[in-house]
Parts: sequence; structure tokens; C-alpha cells
Amino acid sequence: MTAPADRVPQILAEWARERPDLDASPMGVIGRIHRIGLHLTDELTRVYREFGLGEGDFDVLATLRRAGAPFERTPSELATSTMVTTGAMTKRVDRLEGAGLVSRRVSEADGRGRVVQLTAPGLEVIDRAYSRHLENEERLLSGVSEDDRAALARILGHWLADVEGTGRGA
Repeated sequence: MTAPADRVPQILAEWARERPDLDASPMGVIGRIHRIGLHLTDELTRVYREFGLGEGDFDVLATLRRAGAPFERTPSELATSTMVTTGAMTKRVDRLEGAGLVSRRVSEADGRGRVVQLTAPGLEVIDRAYSRHLENEERLLSGVSEDDRAALARILGHWLADVEGTGRGA
């Protein structure tokens, strides 16, 4: 199957003809980024499913793995890191605990709090899934030069910081 052509130039030309009083050029960036985002989500979640994970599951396991040994965080730290509500995090942790990939225990620092920790099977799954995830991301970026990747990362970092109102990105 042939990939659909980039229709943005045609769309911009049509808008220029129909509404020459408006500058539609932002669509050249936003439209393409939106389309790329849809493709990326499909491609990334395909890899997560290879390991029986959803996008949120991968995020939680990866966040715990990044914490370093003993691979644990509080539910509120997980929610903040993965940018979801604590209620959504509870559902994710429940699902992962049911699958034997994480465990919960009472916090030693605060007897009222809980700590979520990777189990041995969870550590094995996220290590394999993360390796496969990086292979997939490299595949997705294979047509973009190292210089262009660096420029994109810089530009998108600044733009994201501006959109989120956090100042200049790294």
C-alpha cells in the first residue's frame, strides 16, 4: 500500500485561493505534526502490545525502572511523572499489580502512604519492552539525519515549553 501524499501544500493553496486575506501557513506545521502524531501513536502502541502493555502501563513501568534500584515510587510521584490523575494512576497500578508486574506496600517513611515497586517479572518485561521501544523509535527516525534530529529536538523543546507555559525548553 502506498502512503498517502502530503496534501498540505494543496490545502494551503486552496485556502490561499478562497481566503487570500488570511495567512494559513501555520497549517503547514500544525497539520503535519498532527498527522505525524497519529502515526507515532499507532507505531508506539503496537510495540507496547507485543508485551501485553498499554501506553499507560508502559509509562508506569518505565517510570519505576528509571527510578533505579529498588525501582519504586509513590503513587503521587508516578501520577506526576506520567501526567495523569491519581485516580487514573490507581487504575493503572491495579491492572499492573493484577498482572504481577508491580507490588504495593506501606511506605516505611510514612506509614499512611503506599509505595509501588517493580516485581522481578515487571523488571524483565520493562527491560525487554524498553529495548524494543528504542529500536522502534530509531526505525521511525531512520529517515531523519542526526543534525535534523538535534534541530527538531531543540525546536520542539522550545515550542512545547511555550505551549505549556513553562518557559524555554532545553
